[in-house]
Amino acid sequence: MFKVIANAFKIPELKKKILVTIALIILFRLGCFIAVPILTQEAMTSLASTGLFNLMNVLSGNAFSNASLFAMGISPYINASIIIQLLTVAIPALERLSKEGEEGRKKISKITRYVAIALGLFQAAMLYFNLNSNSGTLNSWFGPTGGSFEITSFLTLVLSFTAGTAVVVWLGEKITELGIGNGISLLIFGGIIAGAPSIAGYFYQIIAYGEGDANAVLKFALPLRILTVVVTIVVFLAVISAVVWMESGERRVPVQYAKRVVGRKVYGGQNTNIPLKVNSSGVLPIIFAISLLQFPATIAAFVAPNGSFATWLNNFTQSWWYLLVYAVLIVAFTFFYNMVYFDPVDIANNLKKNGGFVPGLRAGRPTAEYIKKASTRITWFGAFFLAILAILPSLLQKICLLFSPNSGLGDMNLWIGGTTVLILVGVALETVRQIESQMLMRHYKGFLE
Repeated sequence: MFKVIANAFKIPELKKKILVTIALIILFRLGCFIAVPILTQEAMTSLASTGLFNLMNVLSGNAFSNASLFAMGISPYINASIIIQLLTVAIPALERLSKEGEEGRKKISKITRYVAIALGLFQAAMLYFNLNSNSGTLNSWFGPTGGSFEITSFLTLVLSFTAGTAVVVWLGEKITELGIGNGISLLIFGGIIAGAPSIAGYFYQIIAYGEGDANAVLKFALPLRILTVVVTIVVFLAVISAVVWMESGERRVPVQYAKRVVGRKVYGGQNTNIPLKVNSSGVLPIIFAISLLQFPATIAAFVAPNGSFATWLNNFTQSWWYLLVYAVLIVAFTFFYNMVYFDPVDIANNLKKNGGFVPGLRAGRPTAEYIKKASTRITWFGAFFLAILAILPSLLQKICLLFSPNSGLGDMNLWIGGTTVLILVGVALETVRQIESQMLMRHYKGFLE
């Protein structure tokens, strides 16, 4: 592997792209520590420990809990991308743009950026009202607001957070343009990796736990605490292996092309396959499910954080019913994504037009039904796999909280959870493939050899 890395840096173009990517990621991480002047870190830290804000904090590399300029990170852009993807199916004009090649994709990207800025403004305004409802958490340029609306503090917070989101989106697009890999995905990757030291600190707290912790529910011996940490790490590595296995898993439908004689040349006759991925939707079903479940709680936290409805929702998120509903939604969204973006009839028609057929099946409707049946079977497997992957961290969280309820161990579940592992593995594999493809063009062995 070290030899491969050395070979990558011997290629001037590839070396430049890798260095530009690293430099822009470092610039993003520096922005995660630029504080917004009117905020107190304690306010954002307490907010980052609940609900959807916890996921936002993990994806931004703790920029949210640091009350920094990049506090909202890339989340408005992610939400905007999801909205535009769904609208592309529902609005014919956007669907036509998506099929117009490079120019159409540029226009859709431009629309996505505008929607992201609009969502950033709305989200920042709601954050202001939530923080301002807690006296002492916000300051104006003239002193503490005391919980009352103050225009200068409102404009400072909203414009700072929205500008931070715009800068993060710009950095991501520059990485895509000048660096290597998908810029937005790499920024999320960098934010998640930045949380690794804190996770190591949580493990240390489990091992170094002493008899003086009056909040501990159970007091275990040191060997058992070490064993718990080792088992947790092994489970984490097993989850990574399972995600890699699932991400590369596919059902290959064999296809043959009939021979055609055109003039003196014979075309066709080759054998190929249609790869049906086990997890074609990636991490989107989990993000959809989290967003839908956390939407009522988030609105309640913005409007009435101390109300009875917000309290009931908070208790519900800690129950087993929440995990059951969460799993059902993940399965449902997996099938929804597959239904929207996978059209077996279109695939069968394209095969028929090009003289292709699945052995043993007639072209047209029988082929479409066969492909649909095969896709449904592997989608069931992928959906249940995603659901189990998403619920597993909550079980680990409950075990870790037995040792020290007030140590912050609950934050660990998202970092080692299905969402973050899927992002880490997916981005790493995609980036490695891009580096490998550029190295293979120059006759070097790639990382995946």
